[in-house]
Amino acid sequence: MAKSDKKKTAARPKAAGKASTKVVAKPSGKATRKPAGKLKKSTLMKVTPLVLESDAVVLDRLFAVVESRRDADPNTSHSARLLSRGPAKVAQKFGEEAVECLIEAVAGNREALIGESADVLYHLLVLWVSSGVSPADVWAELIRREGISGIAEKAARAKPLSVARAGTSKIP
Repeated sequence: MAKSDKKKTAARPKAAGKASTKVVAKPSGKATRKPAGKLKKSTLMKVTPLVLESDAVVLDRLFAVVESRRDADPNTSHSARLLSRGPAKVAQKFGEEAVECLIEAVAGNREALIGESADVLYHLLVLWVSSGVSPADVWAELIRREGISGIAEKAARAKPLSVARAGTSKIP
């Protein structure tokens, strides 16, 4: 996504009975909710160097961009290059990014963790596109699981099968 395509402010749509709000990132790195009314330019520049969306809309937009690059020229699009290599390579790249994210988390490097987390989410979306999974599929599964104890939900699943190639199984 080109930098010029990014918005500096983004109001969330109004939910039933709720006022529209924005999540405002402060210089300290902490985010706070502010009313989504129009911010004066001077206020925006002094108080809020960055205004972020706090919901999955940004992931849905990024997914659409990745999906649109499926048939693009791999020489001009990173997403197209990844997708052209096939699901196994896409999955490998996702795994590499996930490990880098874990390393930064264990090291306690907050800023690097944020950057690596963004990389993981991007590569997860590329993996979804490569595998024919949509964000709506995943959001529906999360909604299905909402309000169910993680322990109870996991116990209700079938016992995981060993992965034949790697000879491993999921950690319980």
